Amino acid sequence: MQIAVLIARPGGLDPALAEALRSAWGGAPLRWLAPGEAVEFAIPVAPGNEAEVWGELQGQGVDLAVVPAEGRRKRLLLADMDSTMIGQECIDELAAEAGVGAEVAAITAKAMNGELDFEGALLARVGLLKGLPEGIIPQVLERRITLMPGGPALVATMKAAGAHAALVSGGFTAFAEPIAARLGFDEARANGLLAEGGQLTGDVARPILGREAKVAALEELVTRLGIAEADVLAVGDGANDLGMLGRAGMGVALHAKPAVQAEARLKVNHGDLTALLYLQGYAKDDFAG
Repeated sequence: MQIAVLIARPGGLDPALAEALRSAWGGAPLRWLAPGEAVEFAIPVAPGNEAEVWGELQGQGVDLAVVPAEGRRKRLLLADMDSTMIGQECIDELAAEAGVGAEVAAITAKAMNGELDFEGALLARVGLLKGLPEGIIPQVLERRITLMPGGPALVATMKAAGAHAALVSGGFTAFAEPIAARLGFDEARANGLLAEGGQLTGDVARPILGREAKVAALEELVTRLGIAEADVLAVGDGANDLGMLGRAGMGVALHAKPAVQAEARLKVNHGDLTALLYLQGYAKDDFAG
């Protein structure tokens, strides 16, 4: 049995559209997870025209996902940070403070779309931050960094259901640790920015946490928690997230770069992070936090 889930911005999901798709696919009665925002219905098998219908619905501001009915609620949340749990790329915000924002942002965009090697791109960008006062980091956190909508509800609801939550970022621990604490993650992994005499050295600690390290984190956490990879929900937006998205039982590309969307099976472009709860069958009334 499969479950078709339709998700839109609040008020953006027309009940007639949902009913028309349910009828066309021979689905069970609609189950509204949030009126005007999210609905699901069961179907015997995944339809052959899923990709075509997905494309049509995108033009109407609606996300579509077809997921197995069995094992929908996941026991591990593995989340990227930059442009996923927060609305910014931390390194771009630091670069803006250093006066090299445009140059660093251009490298970031290429790296996240898979056009540049992640580690090389990271080192090139961090090198441009050399000499920036270390004390600027808490200021950037306070002034420039905002949480992505739906993030607190996602973490709180999954944890209330017994899941473990890990933030795994190719960014920096100076950001990841306070953001993880603010959102209620159980742990955070990221790269360490090196500093001497109160100034950034333009380098990061080794080993660098990139695509393979995120996969390694998934493997390690699954073993430690005694669960299967099928029990993992992973979410990210960049090319360095593709490894963990592909391995997780539910890998979701959230407002992702084109190269990531081309490879990811599950994509959310219109909903916020609560879409990941709807994909697991949680109704809005079930949300914690």
